[in-house]
Amino acid sequence: MKNIIDQIRENIPWRPFEIKDTERIPKGDMPGDKIEIGPKHIEKAQVIFPHLLEELIPVMEQNPSQRAVVVVCGGSGVGKSETASLLAHYLNQIGVGSYTLSGDNYPHRLPQYNDAERLRIFRKSGIDGLIANGQYNQGRYTILKEIQESGQDSNPEYATRYPWLSLYQHAGRCGLKNYLGTEREINFTELSSIVSQFKNGASGIFLKRMGRDECSLWYDSVDFSEKQVLIIEWTHGNNDNLQGVDIPILLNSTPAETLEHRKSRNRDGGTDSTFITTVLELEQGLLISQAHKAKLIVSKNGELLSYGDFRKLMAEV
Repeated sequence: MKNIIDQIRENIPWRPFEIKDTERIPKGDMPGDKIEIGPKHIEKAQVIFPHLLEELIPVMEQNPSQRAVVVVCGGSGVGKSETASLLAHYLNQIGVGSYTLSGDNYPHRLPQYNDAERLRIFRKSGIDGLIANGQYNQGRYTILKEIQESGQDSNPEYATRYPWLSLYQHAGRCGLKNYLGTEREINFTELSSIVSQFKNGASGIFLKRMGRDECSLWYDSVDFSEKQVLIIEWTHGNNDNLQGVDIPILLNSTPAETLEHRKSRNRDGGTDSTFITTVLELEQGLLISQAHKAKLIVSKNGELLSYGDFRKLMAEV
């Protein structure tokens, strides 16, 4: 059998393969996830792939099993699932077995309960902030309850009418920041264990599947005997709590680009709520703080960015 590293070297420089039917490309393993690969995703993946091949060689040379773990991370709507699927497809085409794993299968709570926990933490932290600063009383509780029921308690516009609400919102954001992308929200230990098993040459690994209700949680045994690359597509893939990642790839988008995409999708009916916007802004902050670790950074329009270019771009928005 040909050495897998030699196989990669033989494909440098790489020439793109024509994709005749995107529906036939294997996608990630998140149940119910709708992944629609378009021309922009293909263009972006083709920019990334030659550089990915170069990055894989030294990683595989150092791994006794000649395996590597790649992460495709970024904010909402940046094309993580589509790009990761394409990268895996291109690897498979050149004879490098790969599998795409969705990190969204690994929160501690089902999506609806995690959404509820995020909101609970924001509101509890906000009230705690009011109490700690002597700004809480029965009258404000009554007003706050009405604002909460309307779903506008994270809306900064309401703080112009009720100045004390800005303190509530600030404390709520601080509480939420201490939850999002942490071990409290996500089972990083389980996912890191999967990464470790893969890199140590495991031929089969049980992977978690998570739907949207209490009965939709199960595990599948996945055959990795002919896989050399594990690709994780996930917002939090570059997080310090995830151990063992070799090649983080950041698909960048500015807050305005993320918001525009969310509006165009109008997913789950609450896409444009101020609370979801707050969550996205905090997650964007996490991505920015972790960006220095990325091996490759790609802009929304598919251009490779240096870390300096990235910092300059994000400072301008």
